[in-house]
Amino acid sequence: MMKYKGYYGIVQYDDEAKIFHGEVINTRTVITFQGTNVDEIERAFRDSIDDYLDWCKERNKIPEKPFSGKFVLRLSPELHRQLNLKAKFIDSSLNSFIVHTLEKAVAS
Repeated sequence: MMKYKGYYGIVQYDDEAKIFHGEVINTRTVITFQGTNVDEIERAFRDSIDDYLDWCKERNKIPEKPFSGKFVLRLSPELHRQLNLKAKFIDSSLNSFIVHTLEKAVAS
């Protein structure tokens, strides 16, 4: 995985075309790039993100942030109730309890 200015890209190799092609994966905006070797694909990745940011600036548009820190979670009412009770039991807000639980999950 590649990272630049908070944007992440993945790369695949097309053995028929003999080319690497990639896509930025943490935006709704489609940002792609390609190259024939590692140096080219890395440069194309950075250039594509810089081009996107320049495009936004020229049009006075706010670039899409890779992550806002908010997401909608759908779960059953029963699980919602259980999570809320567990959070209250440990004297925590539901949000803090879920953040702490998710941090533990990705750390392991």
